[in-house]
Amino acid sequence: MLQDFRNHAAAELRCESAIVVVAGENGSGKTNLLEAVSLLGPGRGLRGARNAEFCRHTAAGPLPWAVHGRFEGPFGPFEVGTGTPPDGAVDKRALRLDGMPVRSQAELAAQVAAVWLTPQMDRLFQEGASGRRRFLDRLVWALEPTHAREVASHDNAMAQRNRLLSQGGHDPGWLSSLEDAMARHGVAASAARLAMVNRLNAALEAGTAGAFPAARCALSCEVARMLEEQPALAAEDALRAKLLANRGRDAAAGLATAGAHRCDLLMRHIPKDLPAEMCSTGEQKALLVSVVLAHAALIAAARGFAPILLLDEVAAHLDVPRREALFAALRALPAQVFLTGTEMAVFDGLGGAAQRFGTGENGSGVRALPPLGAELPRNADYPVREGL
Repeated sequence: MLQDFRNHAAAELRCESAIVVVAGENGSGKTNLLEAVSLLGPGRGLRGARNAEFCRHTAAGPLPWAVHGRFEGPFGPFEVGTGTPPDGAVDKRALRLDGMPVRSQAELAAQVAAVWLTPQMDRLFQEGASGRRRFLDRLVWALEPTHAREVASHDNAMAQRNRLLSQGGHDPGWLSSLEDAMARHGVAASAARLAMVNRLNAALEAGTAGAFPAARCALSCEVARMLEEQPALAAEDALRAKLLANRGRDAAAGLATAGAHRCDLLMRHIPKDLPAEMCSTGEQKALLVSVVLAHAALIAAARGFAPILLLDEVAAHLDVPRREALFAALRALPAQVFLTGTEMAVFDGLGGAAQRFGTGENGSGVRALPPLGAELPRNADYPVREGL
């Protein structure tokens, strides 16, 4: 259920199928619906937007927003709600699990996770390492709910160290404390990333991606290389020593030149024996789909529930054989999948397996559409609830 979220004044969707399709014109709010679902899991959503950007704007100004989801999981039903806090500013965000405040992202990640592919990720292999690292971290969160805390703690310590060095601070005790935190949390985060890459490769080799091209993942990460050669405690000591030795260099550069934040995800197209950055856009999209499908199967086996898959405009970028392969793989997954597109005809290959919704022009609403071959019901719109 949505209230004053982006361009949606209010909407309620009863998503009762394993595959949910949302179709409509550009600008009608399809991606906004996927973003709303993504905010019910850990993190800042599929756009990484600021809280104030979620508000619907009117002539009177931005309105408080809310998103609420009711889930049925392997451990029973639960509800997640997020939005503007009561009597709070629009740049703040509250998060509740079964009506109680969420104390940490790990608490929420233990219940639900979401992984997505968006058109903006088409340039994932042409741009900097940070986007690929965030993509990998989202995959890790679904397996290790505490991973987000390790990454955040590392980044916070690094930011403080950078600031202290830039100000010419030379408090050895405080710098050593920050470097100790960077080493501990950085090694933990790197270990989780390395474990995910190894498990993903095993799943890909087992053929969980179906007809999509075989991919192989790797890490370009100094900390991960340390972990492959020595125990975690020894890797922490080595990273602490490096940070200490690099203080002068880092002060001049204005950043930390060593650490877990320099990790990069590499991917290779096995049939063509090409790195992903040298593949075509369509091949890169297919590789990402391959990894996401393998990840969903892996997490379902490991944790008892699969992440929700949010695939924004993915089918339109695939040729017909790959699209059919995608639909076949999605039907076999133990996960709920949300797909968007500008034309419903793109999803005809799903037949009656998908539940269909249409978004109205200029964000005028969301309506349920009948299954393929059925007549349109007299009132196809779901009721709107007030005061969500």
